[in-house]
Amino acid sequence: GKIWLDNVHCTGKESSLAACGSNGWGVSDCKHTEDVGVVCSEKRIPGFKFDNSLINQIENMNIQVEDIRIRAILATYRKRVPVTEGYVEVKDEGTWKQICDKHWTMKNSRVVCGMFGFPSERKYNTNVYKMFASRRKQHYWAYSMDCSGNEAHISSCKLGNHLTGTGKNSSCDNGMPAVVSCVPGRAFAPSSHSGFRKAFRQEQPLVRLKGGANTGEGRVEVLKNGEWGTVCDDNWNLVSASVVCRELGFGSAKEAITGARLGQGMGPIHLNEIDCTGFEKSVTDCKFNTESQGCNHEEDAAVRCNVPAMGFQNQLRLSGGRNPYEGRVEVLAERNGTLRWGTVCSHNWGTVEAMVVCRQLGLGFASHAFQETWYWHGDVSADDVVMSGVKCSGTEMSLSHCRHDGAHVSCPRGGGRFGAGVSCSETAPDLVLNAELVEQTAYLEDRPMFLLQCALEENCLASSAHNTSLTSGYRRLLRFSSQIHNNGQSDFRPKNGRHAWVWHDCHRHYHSMEVFTHYDLLNLNGTKVAEGHKASFCLEDTECEADVQKQYECANFGEQGITVGCWDVYRHDIDCQWIDITDVPPGDYLFQVVINPNYEVAESDYSNNIMKCRSRYDGQRIWMYNCHIG
Repeated sequence: GKIWLDNVHCTGKESSLAACGSNGWGVSDCKHTEDVGVVCSEKRIPGFKFDNSLINQIENMNIQVEDIRIRAILATYRKRVPVTEGYVEVKDEGTWKQICDKHWTMKNSRVVCGMFGFPSERKYNTNVYKMFASRRKQHYWAYSMDCSGNEAHISSCKLGNHLTGTGKNSSCDNGMPAVVSCVPGRAFAPSSHSGFRKAFRQEQPLVRLKGGANTGEGRVEVLKNGEWGTVCDDNWNLVSASVVCRELGFGSAKEAITGARLGQGMGPIHLNEIDCTGFEKSVTDCKFNTESQGCNHEEDAAVRCNVPAMGFQNQLRLSGGRNPYEGRVEVLAERNGTLRWGTVCSHNWGTVEAMVVCRQLGLGFASHAFQETWYWHGDVSADDVVMSGVKCSGTEMSLSHCRHDGAHVSCPRGGGRFGAGVSCSETAPDLVLNAELVEQTAYLEDRPMFLLQCALEENCLASSAHNTSLTSGYRRLLRFSSQIHNNGQSDFRPKNGRHAWVWHDCHRHYHSMEVFTHYDLLNLNGTKVAEGHKASFCLEDTECEADVQKQYECANFGEQGITVGCWDVYRHDIDCQWIDITDVPPGDYLFQVVINPNYEVAESDYSNNIMKCRSRYDGQRIWMYNCHIG
């Protein structure tokens, strides 16, 4: 059909698109490949709740987050990142205005601090600010606000008294501009320079966020009776979500997310119908219902928290890619006293490092890490390597927080076309092994050597098998079933294209991942006792949840992968689905399975890729117990 509008410019205050500026009806040089769309937030922008008496004067005052700031006034705070103390200023008709402190309360401060990513507020030295205020002419905003302290955003606060004064300039008799001073969470404690700060480990938290791409977002999980479980989204709102955020050292919640939009969890659903006042120290102190009947993991609650502006995204850029989500990684580094852009050495560059880059830029998860980037022409002036030896744990907020070589960069291949690259994606898969099924299906089999010829060629047996008699010998195998679920938000696809798949004669199909799992038996201090092996897999959808369609199958050289909401089952009676324990003496052991051990494929959460069981072997039988993830 016809393209009606082009070059549309709205201020955001219009009540209809027709009221915005444009080329005029039907005037356009567009094609239908340029048709625009929107996705609306489920949460409406919270409007000010006004007293009816004021409604006529200020019905059009729609204050949004971009229109408020904390401006550092004292020299000590100006150099710091993040800004934790200063004037609260509101943008009104294009100019920044202070707020009169006459009706300002600590509750107001708590709300403002929360919006800027800080869990709490604190007292500050008023005398210094009095002195400062007496020297300057202030421009005051005509209103004050009256918050109860548990709002996630000042636009949910009531409007306070109208100031006296005429026209555009309101006066604040004997008062001064309102100041807030915020307490940052431990991970964001300000540093006067962008120095190296180690990631810290919290003492035994009761709450954690899982499966989120960015800092301060994820599915909410709670620890109860020694077991992590999820929260049902009935009655889940910004007030309760803010308690979770503040508890974890972030500000108030930007979004309370329902319907497992950040992936489904596993295990019990601990809490339901949570009802917080907003002042609790922990979400576990709120009122809730422990009965979670009628809830399932499709209703797992999640949250996006307000996080302090650390400026990390300005220290890094992707260059030369076909879209903003990919490119050669270029970092801003100090060389001989000046800041300049350069590349990162790609030696040992992998998915975990790429994850940190994508998070730092707010681009979601990594989908691939590249060690060569000759097909992306980055900025030639940034070809030199300025960072090498990068090794990340995966939780860092910035690449500079990862372990890396100091000023003495060593990179044999050099930068330029060999600079490290990444591609990012808003979603990622998340594989989890069914631990209960391993416990239920484990058993021993003494299998004659003449039935194990194929397995021997595939390296599925311990090396001593080569000396076992083919006619009379046997191997003792610990067999079990693997059921691997994709609980993430996108399909799990092998890294290699079809040209690199390997035909496996034992299984009569192609394997797309040569090392998909590690099977190991360890003694109690963690040393391997059985040789175990690296299992290669053909990936397919064996079964799916009720409303999900199977997409991948191994037969006939089909496409391989695991769809979201499906699982791949490798039954206990398939070749190589075992550990060869022929040479293991009786005793107590740990049985361990690791999925995607080399991080070949990006996932939203690697912490649930390990499954461990306790096992006892008496020389004849084996008992598996206490199988758990993580």
